[in-house]
Amino acid sequence: MSKKRLKTLGDVRRYLAGLLNRYEAGEIDETHMKACAYVSNILTSTIKDSDLEERIEKLEREINERNNAPIRKAG
Repeated sequence: MSKKRLKTLGDVRRYLAGLLNRYEAGEIDETHMKACAYVSNILTSTIKDSDLEERIEKLEREINERNNAPIRKAG
């Protein structure tokens, strides 16, 4: 079996679709499918949390940059 790079939610979605297809074709057993689906669910949560963390850090940087910017006087 080739290594899968599951870095995005789209990657995980395609992996799960392939997993289901393999299960329905009788290529893997139910235990294997359930284990892979379980780990995929954990990975999905990790990807979502990581994406959210990156977005929060970006917003925090932007807020800090605005707060530290020199005040411009009108006129």
